[in-house]
Amino acid sequence: MGDAFRVVEFSIQNDHAHFIIEALDQDVLSRGMRGLAIRLARAVNRALGIRGPVWGDRYDARELEVPLMVRNAIVYVLMNARKHGVPLTSGVDPFSSAPWFSGFGFAAERASAPSPALPAQTWLGGAGWRTRGLIQRDERPRAPS
Repeated sequence: MGDAFRVVEFSIQNDHAHFIIEALDQDVLSRGMRGLAIRLARAVNRALGIRGPVWGDRYDARELEVPLMVRNAIVYVLMNARKHGVPLTSGVDPFSSAPWFSGFGFAAERASAPSPALPAQTWLGGAGWRTRGLIQRDERPRAPS
């Protein structure tokens, strides 16, 4: 599958996860999400020393078509902990791809380890959303429309 499916941004909460994915087409997205769900479930089971299903339901996919939609999705994913009442004293969620994110409009501490997410390859995901402004420390996620 190679570059046809890539996790660009992510956020892990207590009982759910959010991902921004780039996929070549719907079939690649479907296969990639199935593989990602299996890989994550195995890791969770291994970490907890248990067996069995991890995910209670399926994913909700939304096609992001314009720069503002991508920017709003990035805020929703990277600032999702704030939506759930988790204080982000450093401004970034350590259980997300935020420590590797280069699109903040404030001085955020950057992780030195290699990023677990891959850089966006589309114009919308890489540069297009930035035409709507960098992400600021005080932004909060809003429910997607």
